[in-house]
Amino acid sequence: MEVLGIDIGGSGIKGNLVDVRTGRSPGERHKVLTPQPATPDAVADVVAGVVAHFGYDGPVGCTFPAIVRRGVTLSAANVDPAWVGTDAAALFEARAGMPFTVVNDADAAAIGEMEFGTGRGRRGVVLVLTFGTGIGSGLFVDGRLVPNTELGHIELEGHNPVERWCAARVRKDENLSWMEWGERVRRYLVHLDRLFSPDLFIIGGGVSRRWDRFAEAVRTGVETVPALLRNEAGIVGAAMAAAARGSSS
Repeated sequence: MEVLGIDIGGSGIKGNLVDVRTGRSPGERHKVLTPQPATPDAVADVVAGVVAHFGYDGPVGCTFPAIVRRGVTLSAANVDPAWVGTDAAALFEARAGMPFTVVNDADAAAIGEMEFGTGRGRRGVVLVLTFGTGIGSGLFVDGRLVPNTELGHIELEGHNPVERWCAARVRKDENLSWMEWGERVRRYLVHLDRLFSPDLFIIGGGVSRRWDRFAEAVRTGVETVPALLRNEAGIVGAAMAAAARGSSS
């Protein structure tokens, strides 16, 4: 069964068809720049365009970089503030003409990684962290998701939110070496270990492709591994969320 997954980010919106039985995509993903400003109407137009690109007719899973409760976006960290309180699912459905399941972007990435990536079969407390424009988090306890944790927005060592200090974008903006940036991430992981005592950290986002460059810097005593699905995890998790909703309705 193929389901369309769409991943909305602060800089790009990408989508692909996903075989939800295997987590694999039969073709190339389609990516469009996130409109600026990223208002609800502007983003909805792009999302409808992604659906049309695939000539798709069916349930759509869609991520959003915000707290999402029953399809409504309750925050707006890296998009236009007009998203706060917007019924994103209803907006996308009206614009694209398809049923939408909208979930927090990091939760979707974590769902994909836990089902088809390095988290597959792992029990206990698993924390998936996505490093990009900001930091997303997906917390699982014995395979069950604790939604909307948003751990990139906590304070650490006077940095509030911490994602402004150790997100992947910060490494580029401040011209940090991989090891310098990795030391910041290590201190962040140590703090999260104190809070949640995880059995496993999974490091996702585009930085997972460069794992060998900073792996030594992020050692904490907790097993820490790179994500397998990398930047595709959000698309896969979104498609899975839509499929799960369809099977339960």
